[in-house]
Amino acid sequence: MDNNQEPEEATDRSELLSGDGKNSKSVMCQRCGSKVLSPGIATFAEKELFLPSMRKKSGLSATESSVDGDTLTDHWLVGDMFDFENVGFTNDVGRIKYLICADCEIGPIGWHCLDDKSTYYIALKRVTHA
Repeated sequence: MDNNQEPEEATDRSELLSGDGKNSKSVMCQRCGSKVLSPGIATFAEKELFLPSMRKKSGLSATESSVDGDTLTDHWLVGDMFDFENVGFTNDVGRIKYLICADCEIGPIGWHCLDDKSTYYIALKRVTHA
């Protein structure tokens, strides 16, 4: 099943990238459609990150020990938190803050390590593009 999905992702990814490697479309919340990023703000980055399963903010930091989730590799990389149109942050979970939609509070859609103030990752599989 994974083999069938990989070429599809590559095709989708090329449609999302502009010539300079930035997002060519707006990045939107899957649940409510709120705009997270405007076109031309983020660059594509491959980094293996674990994100807990999508849920409301209140359920994200409840238990650290046995968390369901996904290891994702395709992300939009943003260098400044003020580049976002609409994003919220969870409370610290260790040295990590998860990024959520600020309107509907669903997430995590992304990941930020407190040790690096200039890297914010938004998982391509956790958002839509328009």
